[in-house]
Amino acid sequence: MRATIAFICFSLAAILPAQAMDIERVVSPGGVEAWLVQEDEVPVVVMEVAWKGGAATDPEGKSGVANMVSGLLDEGAGELTSEEFQIRMEEIAARMSFSADNDYFSATLITLANHKDEAFDLFSKAISEPRFDEDAVERIRKQIETIVARNRQSPDWIARNNWYKAAFGDHPYARDEDGTPESVGAITRDDLLGYTGRVLAQDNMKIAVVGPISPSELRSLLDRTFGGLPAEAQVADVPKADVTGNGEVQVVVRDFPQSVMIFGLRGVARDDPDFIPAYVMNYVLGGGSFSSRLTEEVREKRGLAYSIGSYLYPMDHAAMWLGQVGTKNERVGQTLSLVRKELARMAEEGVTADELKDAKTYLTGSYPLRFTSNRSIANQLLGIQIGGYGIDYVDRRNALIEDVTRQDVARVAKRLLKPDNLRVTIVGKPNLSPDPEGLPETDDMAPARSGGPSERLH
Repeated sequence: MRATIAFICFSLAAILPAQAMDIERVVSPGGVEAWLVQEDEVPVVVMEVAWKGGAATDPEGKSGVANMVSGLLDEGAGELTSEEFQIRMEEIAARMSFSADNDYFSATLITLANHKDEAFDLFSKAISEPRFDEDAVERIRKQIETIVARNRQSPDWIARNNWYKAAFGDHPYARDEDGTPESVGAITRDDLLGYTGRVLAQDNMKIAVVGPISPSELRSLLDRTFGGLPAEAQVADVPKADVTGNGEVQVVVRDFPQSVMIFGLRGVARDDPDFIPAYVMNYVLGGGSFSSRLTEEVREKRGLAYSIGSYLYPMDHAAMWLGQVGTKNERVGQTLSLVRKELARMAEEGVTADELKDAKTYLTGSYPLRFTSNRSIANQLLGIQIGGYGIDYVDRRNALIEDVTRQDVARVAKRLLKPDNLRVTIVGKPNLSPDPEGLPETDDMAPARSGGPSERLH
Protein backbone atom coordinates (compact mmCIF):
# COMPACT_ATOMS: atom_id res chain seq x y z
CA MET A 1 0.00 0.00 0.00
CA ARG A 2 1.31 3.46 -0.89
CA ALA A 3 0.61 7.04 0.03
CA THR A 4 2.04 10.10 -1.68
CA ILE A 5 2.92 13.51 -0.34
CA ALA A 6 3.96 16.49 -2.41
CA PHE A 7 6.72 18.37 -0.64
CA ILE A 8 8.79 21.43 -1.46
CA CYS A 9 12.58 21.60 -1.13
CA PHE A 10 14.09 24.98 -0.36
CA SER A 11 17.61 26.11 -1.18
CA LEU A 12 19.38 29.38 -0.52
CA ALA A 13 18.94 30.34 -4.14
CA ALA A 14 15.40 29.42 -5.09
CA ILE A 15 12.37 27.27 -4.45
CA LEU A 16 12.71 23.99 -6.31
CA PRO A 17 9.80 22.28 -8.06
CA ALA A 18 7.57 20.03 -5.97
CA GLN A 19 8.61 16.38 -5.87
CA ALA A 20 6.59 13.29 -5.08
CA MET A 21 7.46 11.08 -2.13
CA ASP A 22 6.03 7.57 -2.05
CA ILE A 23 5.47 5.82 1.26
CA GLU A 24 5.28 2.05 0.90
CA ARG A 25 4.26 -0.49 3.49
CA VAL A 26 6.83 -3.30 3.35
CA VAL A 27 6.24 -6.66 5.06
CA SER A 28 9.06 -9.20 5.31
CA PRO A 29 8.56 -12.96 4.81
CA GLY A 30 8.75 -13.26 8.60
CA GLY A 31 5.95 -10.73 9.09
CA VAL A 32 8.04 -7.70 10.15
CA GLU A 33 6.43 -4.50 8.86
CA ALA A 34 8.06 -1.16 8.02
CA TRP A 35 7.14 2.00 6.17
CA LEU A 36 9.66 2.80 3.43
CA VAL A 37 10.49 5.88 1.40
CA GLN A 38 12.97 4.86 -1.29
CA GLU A 39 15.02 8.02 -1.80
CA ASP A 40 17.98 7.53 -4.15
CA GLU A 41 19.31 11.10 -4.23
CA VAL A 42 21.23 10.90 -0.93
CA PRO A 43 23.44 7.81 -0.29
CA VAL A 44 22.35 7.53 3.36
CA VAL A 45 19.88 5.05 4.86
CA VAL A 46 18.04 6.07 8.03
CA MET A 47 15.98 3.69 10.15
CA GLU A 48 13.82 4.83 13.08
CA VAL A 49 12.28 2.23 15.41
CA ALA A 50 10.02 2.53 18.45
CA TRP A 51 8.90 -0.18 20.86
CA LYS A 52 5.88 0.41 23.06
CA GLY A 53 6.94 0.07 26.68
CA GLY A 54 9.01 3.01 27.91
CA ALA A 55 10.01 4.32 31.32
CA ALA A 56 6.45 4.04 32.66
CA THR A 57 6.94 0.26 32.63
CA ASP A 58 10.06 0.36 34.82
CA PRO A 59 9.65 -1.87 37.89
CA GLU A 60 8.63 -0.19 41.13
CA GLY A 61 11.71 1.17 42.85
CA LYS A 62 13.81 0.74 39.71
CA SER A 63 12.95 3.90 37.76
CA GLY A 64 15.63 4.58 35.18
CA VAL A 65 15.97 1.02 33.83
CA ALA A 66 14.73 1.92 30.34
CA ASN A 67 16.98 4.97 30.31
CA MET A 68 20.04 2.96 31.36
CA VAL A 69 19.33 0.35 28.68
CA SER A 70 19.26 3.16 26.10
CA GLY A 71 22.79 4.12 27.08
CA LEU A 72 24.14 0.57 26.94
CA LEU A 73 22.88 -1.15 23.79
CA ASP A 74 25.79 0.12 21.69
CA GLU A 75 28.29 -0.66 24.45
CA GLY A 76 29.04 -4.19 23.31
CA ALA A 77 26.87 -6.91 21.79
CA GLY A 78 27.29 -10.54 20.80
CA GLU A 79 30.99 -11.39 20.55
CA LEU A 80 31.97 -7.69 20.38
CA THR A 81 33.13 -5.81 23.45
CA SER A 82 32.21 -2.16 23.84
CA GLU A 83 35.47 -1.01 22.28
CA GLU A 84 35.22 -3.49 19.40
CA PHE A 85 31.63 -2.51 18.72
CA GLN A 86 32.49 1.18 18.59
CA ILE A 87 35.47 0.56 16.30
CA ARG A 88 33.25 -1.37 13.87
CA MET A 89 30.77 1.49 13.83
CA GLU A 90 33.52 4.02 13.16
CA GLU A 91 35.01 1.92 10.37
CA ILE A 92 31.78 2.01 8.41
CA ALA A 93 30.87 5.59 9.48
CA ALA A 94 27.54 4.46 10.95
CA ARG A 95 25.69 6.02 13.86
CA MET A 96 23.37 4.32 16.30
CA SER A 97 21.46 5.84 19.20
CA PHE A 98 18.73 4.82 21.64
CA SER A 99 16.39 6.73 23.93
CA ALA A 100 13.42 6.16 26.22
CA ASP A 101 10.46 8.32 27.15
CA ASN A 102 7.45 7.39 29.26
CA ASP A 103 5.70 5.40 26.54
CA TYR A 104 8.33 4.22 24.05
CA PHE A 105 11.85 2.91 23.69
CA SER A 106 13.30 4.33 20.47
CA ALA A 107 16.28 3.69 18.23
CA THR A 108 17.92 5.42 15.28
CA LEU A 109 20.36 3.92 12.79
CA ILE A 110 22.11 6.08 10.18
CA THR A 111 24.44 4.42 7.68
CA LEU A 112 26.00 4.95 4.28
CA ALA A 113 24.11 2.89 1.72
CA ASN A 114 27.16 0.85 0.73
CA HIS A 115 27.64 -0.27 4.35
CA LYS A 116 23.99 -0.88 5.20
CA ASP A 117 24.31 -4.67 5.49
CA GLU A 118 26.97 -4.50 8.18
CA ALA A 119 25.28 -1.56 9.92
CA PHE A 120 21.98 -3.42 10.13
CA ASP A 121 23.81 -6.51 11.41
CA LEU A 122 25.43 -4.46 14.18
CA PHE A 123 22.07 -2.96 15.05
CA SER A 124 20.62 -6.47 15.23
CA LYS A 125 23.33 -7.55 17.66
CA ALA A 126 22.71 -4.47 19.80
CA ILE A 127 18.99 -5.16 20.27
CA SER A 128 19.12 -8.97 20.32
CA GLU A 129 22.43 -9.76 22.06
CA PRO A 130 23.35 -6.91 24.42
CA ARG A 131 26.27 -7.80 26.68
CA PHE A 132 25.77 -5.42 29.60
CA ASP A 133 29.37 -6.01 30.68
CA GLU A 134 30.18 -4.83 34.19
CA ASP A 135 32.67 -2.14 33.14
CA ALA A 136 30.23 -0.65 30.61
CA VAL A 137 27.33 -0.77 33.06
CA GLU A 138 29.30 1.02 35.77
CA ARG A 139 30.60 3.66 33.34
CA ILE A 140 27.11 4.45 32.04
CA ARG A 141 25.72 4.33 35.59
CA LYS A 142 28.17 7.05 36.65
CA GLN A 143 27.21 9.17 33.63
CA ILE A 144 23.52 8.86 34.48
CA GLU A 145 24.15 9.63 38.15
CA THR A 146 25.91 12.83 37.07
CA ILE A 147 22.96 13.80 34.88
CA VAL A 148 20.46 13.00 37.64
CA ALA A 149 22.41 15.15 40.10
CA ARG A 150 22.69 18.02 37.61
CA ASN A 151 18.96 17.87 36.87
CA ARG A 152 18.20 18.52 40.50
CA GLN A 153 19.91 21.90 40.18
CA SER A 154 17.97 22.91 37.06
CA PRO A 155 14.90 25.11 37.64
CA ASP A 156 13.29 23.82 34.44
CA TRP A 157 13.69 20.20 35.54
CA ILE A 158 12.54 20.92 39.09
CA ALA A 159 9.41 22.67 37.82
CA ARG A 160 8.51 19.97 35.34
CA ASN A 161 9.22 17.11 37.76
CA ASN A 162 7.13 18.65 40.53
CA TRP A 163 4.28 19.47 38.15
CA TYR A 164 4.15 15.85 37.00
CA LYS A 165 4.23 14.51 40.53
CA ALA A 166 1.41 16.83 41.60
CA ALA A 167 -0.69 16.12 38.49
CA PHE A 168 -0.25 12.34 38.35
CA GLY A 169 0.18 11.33 41.99
CA ASP A 170 1.19 7.67 42.22
CA HIS A 171 0.80 6.96 38.49
CA PRO A 172 3.99 5.79 36.69
CA TYR A 173 4.03 9.06 34.71
CA ALA A 174 4.99 10.81 37.95
CA ARG A 175 8.27 8.88 38.18
CA ASP A 176 11.64 10.26 37.11
CA GLU A 177 12.36 8.87 33.61
CA ASP A 178 16.12 9.05 34.22
CA GLY A 179 15.74 7.54 37.67
CA THR A 180 16.59 8.80 41.14
CA PRO A 181 20.00 8.63 42.84
CA GLU A 182 18.73 5.64 44.81
CA SER A 183 17.06 3.76 41.94
CA VAL A 184 19.94 4.23 39.49
CA GLY A 185 22.35 2.80 42.06
CA ALA A 186 20.08 -0.21 42.61
CA ILE A 187 19.72 -1.27 38.94
CA THR A 188 21.34 -4.64 38.23
CA ARG A 189 22.35 -6.47 35.08
CA ASP A 190 19.34 -8.73 35.56
CA ASP A 191 17.09 -5.65 35.51
CA LEU A 192 18.61 -4.56 32.19
CA LEU A 193 18.27 -8.01 30.62
CA GLY A 194 14.74 -8.28 31.97
CA TYR A 195 13.75 -5.01 30.31
CA THR A 196 15.14 -5.90 26.88
CA GLY A 197 13.59 -9.36 27.09
CA ARG A 198 10.15 -7.94 27.93
CA VAL A 199 10.03 -4.88 25.68
CA LEU A 200 12.20 -5.40 22.59
CA ALA A 201 9.92 -7.75 20.70
CA GLN A 202 8.45 -8.01 17.23
CA ASP A 203 4.78 -7.39 17.99
CA ASN A 204 5.10 -3.99 19.67
CA MET A 205 7.44 -2.11 17.32
CA LYS A 206 7.01 0.48 14.58
CA ILE A 207 9.69 0.94 11.90
CA ALA A 208 10.39 3.67 9.32
CA VAL A 209 13.19 3.46 6.74
CA VAL A 210 14.29 6.16 4.28
CA GLY A 211 17.09 6.07 1.73
CA PRO A 212 18.45 4.27 -1.33
CA ILE A 213 17.08 0.85 -0.49
CA SER A 214 14.51 -1.15 -2.47
CA PRO A 215 11.49 -2.91 -0.96
CA SER A 216 13.02 -6.32 -1.72
CA GLU A 217 16.31 -5.36 -0.03
CA LEU A 218 14.42 -4.07 2.99
CA ARG A 219 12.31 -7.22 3.32
CA SER A 220 15.46 -9.30 3.65
CA LEU A 221 17.09 -6.86 6.06
CA LEU A 222 14.01 -6.71 8.30
CA ASP A 223 14.09 -10.43 8.99
CA ARG A 224 17.87 -10.43 9.49
CA THR A 225 17.70 -7.45 11.83
CA PHE A 226 14.64 -8.21 13.95
CA GLY A 227 14.29 -11.98 13.56
CA GLY A 228 16.26 -12.62 16.75
CA LEU A 229 13.76 -10.74 18.93
CA PRO A 230 10.97 -12.49 20.82
CA ALA A 231 7.72 -12.72 18.88
CA GLU A 232 5.65 -11.18 21.68
CA ALA A 233 6.40 -8.47 24.21
CA GLN A 234 5.62 -8.89 27.91
CA VAL A 235 5.02 -5.23 28.71
CA ALA A 236 3.39 -4.32 31.99
CA ASP A 237 0.01 -2.63 31.70
CA VAL A 238 0.05 1.11 32.38
CA PRO A 239 -3.29 2.42 33.67
CA LYS A 240 -5.04 5.42 32.23
CA ALA A 241 -4.28 8.64 34.06
CA ASP A 242 -6.12 11.90 34.44
CA VAL A 243 -4.47 15.26 34.94
CA THR A 244 -5.81 16.57 38.23
CA GLY A 245 -6.01 20.23 39.03
CA ASN A 246 -8.28 22.66 40.87
CA GLY A 247 -6.28 25.83 40.53
CA GLU A 248 -3.44 24.74 42.81
CA VAL A 249 -0.27 26.85 42.76
CA GLN A 250 2.76 24.94 44.03
CA VAL A 251 5.88 26.94 44.88
CA VAL A 252 9.29 25.26 45.15
CA VAL A 253 11.45 27.86 46.84
CA ARG A 254 14.90 28.30 45.34
CA ASP A 255 17.20 31.30 45.55
CA PHE A 256 17.12 32.08 41.83
CA PRO A 257 16.90 35.63 40.37
CA GLN A 258 13.92 34.59 38.26
CA SER A 259 11.19 32.01 38.52
CA VAL A 260 10.31 29.22 36.11
CA MET A 261 6.61 28.49 35.86
CA ILE A 262 4.92 25.38 34.40
CA PHE A 263 1.16 25.55 33.98
CA GLY A 264 -1.23 22.98 32.59
CA LEU A 265 -4.62 21.39 32.22
CA ARG A 266 -6.20 18.18 31.00
CA GLY A 267 -5.57 17.90 27.25
CA VAL A 268 -7.00 15.89 24.37
CA ALA A 269 -5.95 12.49 23.03
CA ARG A 270 -4.53 12.00 19.54
CA ASP A 271 -7.54 9.98 18.40
CA ASP A 272 -10.09 12.46 19.78
CA PRO A 273 -12.10 14.23 17.03
CA ASP A 274 -11.26 17.51 18.77
CA PHE A 275 -7.51 17.02 18.51
CA ILE A 276 -6.96 18.95 15.26
CA PRO A 277 -9.22 21.85 16.32
CA ALA A 278 -7.36 21.92 19.65
CA TYR A 279 -4.06 22.01 17.77
CA VAL A 280 -5.20 25.02 15.75
CA MET A 281 -6.59 26.71 18.86
CA ASN A 282 -3.33 26.24 20.73
CA TYR A 283 -1.33 27.72 17.85
CA VAL A 284 -3.25 30.97 18.26
CA LEU A 285 -3.11 30.88 22.06
CA GLY A 286 0.48 29.91 22.78
CA GLY A 287 1.97 27.64 20.13
CA GLY A 288 2.63 30.21 17.44
CA SER A 289 5.88 31.56 18.85
CA PHE A 290 5.98 35.33 18.29
CA SER A 291 2.50 35.38 16.77
CA SER A 292 0.62 33.87 19.71
CA ARG A 293 -1.65 35.72 22.11
CA LEU A 294 0.43 34.76 25.13
CA THR A 295 3.58 36.10 23.50
CA GLU A 296 1.80 39.30 22.53
CA GLU A 297 0.46 39.96 26.02
CA VAL A 298 3.39 38.74 28.13
CA ARG A 299 6.44 39.53 26.01
CA GLU A 300 5.58 42.14 23.40
CA LYS A 301 3.32 44.47 25.37
CA ARG A 302 4.92 44.15 28.80
CA GLY A 303 8.40 42.63 28.42
CA LEU A 304 7.76 40.16 31.22
CA ALA A 305 9.55 37.22 29.60
CA TYR A 306 11.85 36.39 26.73
CA SER A 307 9.55 33.58 25.64
CA ILE A 308 6.32 31.92 26.66
CA GLY A 309 4.61 29.04 24.96
CA SER A 310 2.09 26.26 25.22
CA TYR A 311 1.63 22.92 23.51
CA LEU A 312 -0.53 19.81 23.39
CA TYR A 313 1.12 16.75 24.89
CA PRO A 314 -0.91 13.60 24.18
CA MET A 315 0.73 10.56 25.76
CA ASP A 316 -0.57 7.02 25.45
CA HIS A 317 -2.33 7.02 28.82
CA ALA A 318 -2.97 10.71 29.50
CA ALA A 319 -3.29 13.95 27.58
CA MET A 320 -2.11 17.37 28.67
CA TRP A 321 -2.11 20.98 27.62
CA LEU A 322 1.08 22.52 29.03
CA GLY A 323 2.78 25.90 29.04
CA GLN A 324 5.99 27.36 30.40
CA VAL A 325 7.44 30.77 31.06
CA GLY A 326 10.38 32.26 32.96
CA THR A 327 10.16 35.74 34.47
CA LYS A 328 11.61 37.86 37.27
CA ASN A 329 10.44 36.85 40.72
CA GLU A 330 8.59 40.13 41.29
CA ARG A 331 6.62 39.70 38.04
CA VAL A 332 5.37 36.14 38.54
CA GLY A 333 1.94 37.12 39.86
CA GLN A 334 1.41 39.56 37.01
CA THR A 335 2.46 36.97 34.44
CA LEU A 336 0.22 34.25 35.89
CA SER A 337 -2.71 36.65 35.96
CA LEU A 338 -2.20 37.36 32.26
CA VAL A 339 -2.03 33.65 31.43
CA ARG A 340 -5.34 33.01 33.19
CA LYS A 341 -6.87 36.04 31.50
CA GLU A 342 -5.88 34.80 28.05
CA LEU A 343 -7.21 31.31 28.73
CA ALA A 344 -10.53 32.80 29.81
CA ARG A 345 -10.66 35.07 26.75
CA MET A 346 -10.05 32.16 24.39
CA ALA A 347 -12.66 30.04 26.15
CA GLU A 348 -15.23 32.83 25.99
CA GLU A 349 -14.52 34.34 22.56
CA GLY A 350 -12.66 31.73 20.51
CA VAL A 351 -10.54 33.05 17.64
CA THR A 352 -11.12 35.76 15.08
CA ALA A 353 -11.48 35.02 11.38
CA ASP A 354 -8.05 36.56 10.71
CA GLU A 355 -6.39 34.54 13.49
CA LEU A 356 -7.87 31.33 12.12
CA LYS A 357 -6.77 32.17 8.57
CA ASP A 358 -3.23 33.00 9.67
CA ALA A 359 -3.00 29.82 11.76
CA LYS A 360 -4.10 27.66 8.84
CA THR A 361 -1.66 29.39 6.49
CA TYR A 362 1.27 28.71 8.79
CA LEU A 363 0.34 25.19 9.88
CA THR A 364 -0.28 23.97 6.33
CA GLY A 365 2.53 25.93 4.70
CA SER A 366 5.19 24.82 7.16
CA TYR A 367 4.28 21.12 7.01
CA PRO A 368 6.55 20.31 4.02
CA LEU A 369 9.54 21.61 6.00
CA ARG A 370 9.31 18.49 8.16
CA PHE A 371 10.35 16.37 5.17
CA THR A 372 13.65 17.99 4.19
CA SER A 373 16.10 15.17 4.98
CA ASN A 374 16.13 11.39 5.22
CA ARG A 375 16.31 11.68 9.02
CA SER A 376 13.40 14.10 9.29
CA ILE A 377 11.26 12.03 6.90
CA ALA A 378 11.90 8.85 8.89
CA ASN A 379 11.09 10.67 12.12
CA GLN A 380 7.79 11.92 10.72
CA LEU A 381 6.82 8.49 9.41
CA LEU A 382 7.50 6.92 12.78
CA GLY A 383 5.44 9.57 14.56
CA ILE A 384 2.53 8.99 12.21
CA GLN A 385 2.65 5.26 12.93
CA ILE A 386 2.82 5.79 16.70
CA GLY A 387 -0.12 8.18 16.50
CA GLY A 388 -2.15 5.62 14.56
CA TYR A 389 -2.99 8.15 11.86
CA GLY A 390 -2.65 5.79 8.89
CA ILE A 391 -0.25 5.69 5.96
CA ASP A 392 -2.33 8.25 4.03
CA TYR A 393 -2.13 10.85 6.82
CA VAL A 394 0.42 12.91 4.92
CA ASP A 395 -2.18 13.34 2.17
CA ARG A 396 -5.01 14.15 4.57
CA ARG A 397 -3.28 16.23 7.21
CA ASN A 398 -3.50 19.71 5.64
CA ALA A 399 -7.12 19.17 4.64
CA LEU A 400 -7.93 18.37 8.27
CA ILE A 401 -6.38 21.70 9.26
CA GLU A 402 -8.25 23.58 6.55
CA ASP A 403 -11.58 22.06 7.63
CA VAL A 404 -11.35 23.56 11.14
CA THR A 405 -13.96 26.28 11.70
CA ARG A 406 -14.26 29.06 14.25
CA GLN A 407 -17.10 27.06 15.81
CA ASP A 408 -14.76 24.05 16.17
CA VAL A 409 -12.16 26.17 17.94
CA ALA A 410 -14.77 27.74 20.21
CA ARG A 411 -16.09 24.31 21.18
CA VAL A 412 -12.71 22.86 22.04
CA ALA A 413 -11.60 26.03 23.84
CA LYS A 414 -14.62 25.84 26.14
CA ARG A 415 -13.94 22.16 26.69
CA LEU A 416 -10.25 22.46 27.57
CA LEU A 417 -9.44 25.94 28.83
CA LYS A 418 -10.66 26.21 32.40
CA PRO A 419 -8.53 28.84 34.18
CA ASP A 420 -9.92 27.91 37.60
CA ASN A 421 -8.51 24.38 37.14
CA LEU A 422 -5.06 25.49 36.01
CA ARG A 423 -2.34 23.57 37.84
CA VAL A 424 0.78 25.70 38.33
CA THR A 425 4.25 24.86 39.60
CA ILE A 426 6.74 27.69 40.19
CA VAL A 427 10.42 27.35 41.04
CA GLY A 428 12.11 30.42 42.50
CA LYS A 429 11.15 33.07 45.07
CA PRO A 430 8.05 34.45 43.35
CA ASN A 431 5.84 37.37 44.27
CA LEU A 432 2.39 35.97 43.53
CA SER A 433 0.50 39.25 43.85
CA PRO A 434 -0.75 40.50 40.47
CA ASP A 435 -0.21 44.13 39.58
CA PRO A 436 -3.19 46.49 39.95
CA GLU A 437 -5.63 46.79 37.07
CA GLY A 438 -4.50 48.91 34.18
CA LEU A 439 -1.23 47.11 33.48
CA PRO A 440 1.25 49.27 31.56
CA GLU A 441 1.73 48.52 27.87
CA THR A 442 5.53 48.66 28.23
CA ASP A 443 8.03 47.64 30.86
CA ASP A 444 11.68 48.64 31.13
CA MET A 445 12.85 45.34 32.52
CA ALA A 446 15.16 43.20 30.39
CA PRO A 447 13.30 40.16 29.06
CA ALA A 448 13.93 37.02 31.06
CA ARG A 449 14.78 33.84 29.21
CA SER A 450 12.68 30.73 29.50
CA GLY A 451 13.89 27.26 28.77
CA GLY A 452 10.41 26.03 27.94
CA PRO A 453 9.93 22.79 26.06
CA SER A 454 9.19 23.01 22.36
CA GLU A 455 5.78 22.13 20.95
CA ARG A 456 5.23 18.64 19.69
CA LEU A 457 4.13 19.24 16.14
CA HIS A 458 1.39 17.25 14.42
